[in-house]
Amino acid sequence: MADFTFVSTWQGFAYVAFIVDVFSRFIVGWRVSRNMKTDFMLDALEQALYARKLDKGGLIHHSDRGSQYVSIRYSERLLQAEIDSSVGSTGDSYDNALAETINGLYKTEVVRKKGPWKTIEALEWETLNWVCIGLTKHDSLGPSAISHPQSLRHYTNVVSRNAQQSND
Repeated sequence: MADFTFVSTWQGFAYVAFIVDVFSRFIVGWRVSRNMKTDFMLDALEQALYARKLDKGGLIHHSDRGSQYVSIRYSERLLQAEIDSSVGSTGDSYDNALAETINGLYKTEVVRKKGPWKTIEALEWETLNWVCIGLTKHDSLGPSAISHPQSLRHYTNVVSRNAQQSND
């Protein structure tokens, strides 16, 4: 599952992409960029593919209908890796709730808690800490939910229940 968000810095906007393995509930690909061109999403995808080292086939890549995710280059890379593409319906964030949850956690645990951001490099460093090292703490859950899949599993279960209730 993939999505990206933006963060204001003194140097302008930075864009941060995350790719989450829904089964393990780990972030397997991420990237910080000065622009939101397809290359930046492709970098996160390449990191995810490398991190998982899975045999080809059998995977589904889900995202919203952002132009980067439905671009020819991104779609071709998914085809090359034998990954099926799935995109959400227009104007509906429920089917991309896990990715939206990751963005929300990131903004709560990193962006708002440690900002304002003077440089994009500083933001990238803290993003690395949050994703890979898990140094930041979540106020109510202890260690970062990203570092501990059980906590993230709780978040995603709550989001899934809320989405189902909204659809009922």
